[in-house]
Amino acid sequence: MIIKNVGLETVCGITSKLPDNPYMEVAFAGKSNVGKSSLINGLMNRKSLARTSAQPGKTQTINFYNINDQMYFVDLPGYGYAKANEEVKAQWGRMIENYLKKSKKLRAVFLLIDVRHKPSENDKTMYSWILNQGYKPIIIATKLDKINRSQIQRHVKMIREELQADKDTVVIPYSAQTKQGREEIYELLDEYLAAESVE
Repeated sequence: MIIKNVGLETVCGITSKLPDNPYMEVAFAGKSNVGKSSLINGLMNRKSLARTSAQPGKTQTINFYNINDQMYFVDLPGYGYAKANEEVKAQWGRMIENYLKKSKKLRAVFLLIDVRHKPSENDKTMYSWILNQGYKPIIIATKLDKINRSQIQRHVKMIREELQADKDTVVIPYSAQTKQGREEIYELLDEYLAAESVE
């Protein structure tokens, strides 16, 4: 996949109606400090179009990025931010669940998990939500550059076991520093685009 043009097209808040987009959507979910904006920027070849922040929990909207007039990257609010109050956390949860239920163009959901740690309860809940809406989550194991190469397989296995993921669940280790894993993600996106053009 070659990214030629990208742009932030729609921003949805708590009360916004979801856009009726003309192209397929792929969504990115993950807790608030897992490196979601860094991944999206890395995929788009942009330094800071998706807003990264020193303050986790900054994404409080659903952001739709138009990619090549072919698809949308959908940046979902980061969940599990400890300092957010319970009402705000519940609102973020409702926004994400509402999107997963109602989007007509959603084709894939990438769930980002920090490769260094066991998935949190929030991660497990999100994994279940995605499954319950009929999608097979693609796991992106982020922060790859923070562990030794010799630890990668063990940590990926730990993520699979903790999520009780099927054997055929795709897990892609990703580094925002080296962009390792990016080509594998591009290949998956190309497959979704190819399937879309056949329909």
